[in-house]
Amino acid sequence: MNAEQQAPPLTGIRVVEVGNYMAAPFCGMQLADLGAEVIKVEHPEGGDQVRQSAPLIEGEGSAFMRLNRNKRSIALDLKTDKGKEIFRKLVGTADVVLENLRPGTMRDLELEYESLERLNPALIYIAASGWGQDGPLRDQPGMDIMAQARSGLMSITGTPGGEPVKVGVPMCDLVCALYGALAAVAALYERRTTGKGQFIDVSLLEAGVSFAIWEAGSFFATGEIPKPSGSAHQSAAPYQAFRAADGWLTIGATTKPNWTALCRALGLTSLLEDERYVDSNRRHRNREALAAEIESVTTTQPVAHWLGVLGEAGVPCAPIQDFGQVFTDPHLIARRYFWDSLHPKAGTVRQLGSPMRFSRTQVRRDTAGPLLGEDTAGLLAELGYGTAEVGSLVEQRVVKAS
Repeated sequence: MNAEQQAPPLTGIRVVEVGNYMAAPFCGMQLADLGAEVIKVEHPEGGDQVRQSAPLIEGEGSAFMRLNRNKRSIALDLKTDKGKEIFRKLVGTADVVLENLRPGTMRDLELEYESLERLNPALIYIAASGWGQDGPLRDQPGMDIMAQARSGLMSITGTPGGEPVKVGVPMCDLVCALYGALAAVAALYERRTTGKGQFIDVSLLEAGVSFAIWEAGSFFATGEIPKPSGSAHQSAAPYQAFRAADGWLTIGATTKPNWTALCRALGLTSLLEDERYVDSNRRHRNREALAAEIESVTTTQPVAHWLGVLGEAGVPCAPIQDFGQVFTDPHLIARRYFWDSLHPKAGTVRQLGSPMRFSRTQVRRDTAGPLLGEDTAGLLAELGYGTAEVGSLVEQRVVKAS
């Protein structure tokens, strides 16, 4: 950290994370990147299931080491009385508890918000679930693909007449996590005035529905139910992927200057006088015919040619890259987006960067995801447990220390 940089913005905040897979861990990762001390509570027998998700490096899940970077791990059996006691002591030192267990699970463990709030009135408790903490779907299992299906996202993803397609990444999981992180930061800010914590309910379903800005604009105005349109925009054109001689590129020419520049760059100036394309709304209504006109030209040259021509003309465009190209992208490398962390077994672990770039309070770039129970002994010592008692707890399998 140079002289002009300060500690990350959430330095001094302690988060206790209880969860598996994606929503809670990705939320915890965001808070850890921002400087919070995130303590991941895992069952002593195996821990977070992502630990064993292939590919494995020296027996450690590659995705786990990235999803759980900058965190500490305590392996703790919450079904035992001693495990509950330790958890409550840990929560007493925390600012935030974060979990993505099925609704009711923490109550069954006698570790629900109401009981924890009595121990720590300033506690902020984030509960992420598939469908929310109440409502008819509350008790149903909820995974990302179910949320993408029920939220409507799968009804508009893919090509017209094609089979249902989900977004390639677990979008509802990830955005639910981001809403959880945003809510945590907002609640921490509000707590500065009231001194009180609060319970926050975020769901994969509502995270997915929250994306439907254009779709809501259409349905609530006209009653029309949106359908898949491939890569095309919901209300603007040309704004989609187009074929080139050797692949695909995306073009977005939705403003009058960009539309004019595109037609001139492609030698399609006759389209500027065509009544079908005289404004954005008409271009969108006739987007299939327009796409055919554009592709009659773009298919004659390779992607690189058109990126040069259109870039010179000021027309927004980009190639469609696979992740092999993304993870070696010169622009991202120039901005030092990727970074290397250290792991005690796997060695150097390449990490994705945080999209948040602060001028002073930089995000953390410290460690890869921890070993199971890596910090158990240290955390128990902080909570007042002696060495002999820690050894006894390990023998009883209440905790595991790596």
